[in-house]
Amino acid sequence: MAEEAHVLVWRDGPLGRIRLDRPKALNSLTLDMVRTIAAALAAFEGDGEVAAVLVDGAGERGFCAGGDIRALHDSGKADGALARTFWREEYDLNDHISRYKKPYVAFMDGITMGGGVGLSAHGGHRIVTERTRLAMPETGIGFFPDVGGTWLLAHAPGELGTYLGLTGTIIGGADAILAGFADVFVRASAWEAIAAALRDLRPGAGDEAVRALIAPFETPADPPLAAHRALIDAAMAVDSVPEILAALAAEGSDFALATAKTIGEKSPTSLVLTLRLLRRARRSENLRACLDRELHAAGAVLNSHDFYEGVRAAVIDKDRNPRWNPATLDAVTEAALRPYLP
Repeated sequence: MAEEAHVLVWRDGPLGRIRLDRPKALNSLTLDMVRTIAAALAAFEGDGEVAAVLVDGAGERGFCAGGDIRALHDSGKADGALARTFWREEYDLNDHISRYKKPYVAFMDGITMGGGVGLSAHGGHRIVTERTRLAMPETGIGFFPDVGGTWLLAHAPGELGTYLGLTGTIIGGADAILAGFADVFVRASAWEAIAAALRDLRPGAGDEAVRALIAPFETPADPPLAAHRALIDAAMAVDSVPEILAALAAEGSDFALATAKTIGEKSPTSLVLTLRLLRRARRSENLRACLDRELHAAGAVLNSHDFYEGVRAAVIDKDRNPRWNPATLDAVTEAALRPYLP
């Protein structure tokens, strides 16, 4: 077993195993972690005796809560070099996962947000549990859904991706499957048994063999968001945030009003930018195009006000009272958006 940069890497029979090992920080990603994972995936991909790769997180609280936001904040306050390098290498890793040549199995148990979604939802076999808490909450810190999140959200059924991207709502495992972020719901206690079953794989067995071994552990689960699909699809089919808010207000149900309230708490700039990125992602040819667009936008975020204010309010001072600038949607101009969009 190799232990580097808070990542455990080892061979388990025909399985390549990668475990994020920073549980006190909910396995939040650092640049060294990204590099270690990328190197391990490359090595396993080239090893003829490895049949599949399994990725999970240490501890019971989370698979991965995302990137180390405080480190990115501090880098941006300096010269931004670390942040730009982190995003570039992280997005390259996300792209590699989406094209991985061997079965890639991600155990999305517990908190799976931001960068954790990037490590899991682009893979071929995405397992969620009763403890999964998945979200792309970036509009709440003056950022936007990245790590290929714009691609994933834009290709979710109906307008579920628009809803999740703008609100940052935390969803459970069943809703993660409904939204296209995951494939199979199992009990958290089944993971070691699943790993044991996958040890029967032979090199070259492929994705169908993996699916067949996981299938007996699947448990039915009802997605709560299904009850709100019609409302979400109707209210969020438009291409401006003010129009979405107006549609929610007009619908008037408790869910609609709660959704509007949640959106109203987010960074106005992030909301407008996120919706613009999601609509562009729908027209994009592939994930790579979205990742390149996200990398450009992330660089511009380093010159923004809202990212630093959002991280201050959520992570540093923890007062949960960000003061966005501009403070209203109608004050977000096309000129202000231009640096984010290539």
